[in-house]
Amino acid sequence: MRPVAYAGEPGAFAEDAVLVAFGEVARTAVGSFRDVFEAVAEGRAGGGVLPIENLLNGTVREVYDLLLEHDLAVTGEVVVPVRLCLAALPGQSIDNIGRVYSHIQALGQAEAFLRSRPWATLTTYNTAGAGKLIRAAGERGAAAVLSPRAAALFGLEILADDIQGAADNRTRFLVVAPAGLDGAMASPAGPSGSARRTTLAFAVRNEPGALLRALRAFADRAVNLSKLESRPSRTAAWEYVFWADLDADAADPPCAAALDELRGVSTMVRVFGSYPRAAENAPA
Repeated sequence: MRPVAYAGEPGAFAEDAVLVAFGEVARTAVGSFRDVFEAVAEGRAGGGVLPIENLLNGTVREVYDLLLEHDLAVTGEVVVPVRLCLAALPGQSIDNIGRVYSHIQALGQAEAFLRSRPWATLTTYNTAGAGKLIRAAGERGAAAVLSPRAAALFGLEILADDIQGAADNRTRFLVVAPAGLDGAMASPAGPSGSARRTTLAFAVRNEPGALLRALRAFADRAVNLSKLESRPSRTAAWEYVFWADLDADAADPPCAAALDELRGVSTMVRVFGSYPRAAENAPA
């Protein structure tokens, strides 16, 4: 069985997402979100797990851009609680710390705590990678913002716990796999009887009423858009691609009819997949 790819190091929240989605499966850590897509596209991994949205910091926009670049399907989602701590090499106190490392998303999620002291904050490619960096360099006077599990894996001592900006902080992850792949690894099961979600992207002409006509296709059929946002198209100046999550399966008759109408009023429509909505009480 090919492994599931995720970006970061062992102990990263993305690895937690793999475990929530699939249990104790073979998994491989790679260096970046792009590396996850390439590992799946080239067949080195059977699927990939990527963060798409955090409760506090919002969308991970790079993942949307990479979805458009690659011919992969979205086959599932999981929601992972995000607890953050400040950890450093053993024997240090919080007063000894001058530098704090972490991924930019985690630094944003712990912003209120980090503003409480005049620390220099430095970005790394991953939360667990920040802990690995400090341990490998033996860097004193520095701390990492990461999960308690990652702190333990790298032998770091927790100086402050639960530093995230909200007690219920959590991140939603998407599962991607080659289009048309059928298998348990590619499609994590949702809760029994769970509702379905569909992720798609579309573009419209830059003219009055174009977006309204696109959205009316769903409103007229009572298909709810739980999320809608825009990203630069990267093909023309000041042109945009709209990303939407629908609270429906693309095969449901009202949703299928809405998508047909959308294609008639859009310049591009791409449906990435329909999948069970994740449970919100995923284990830590």
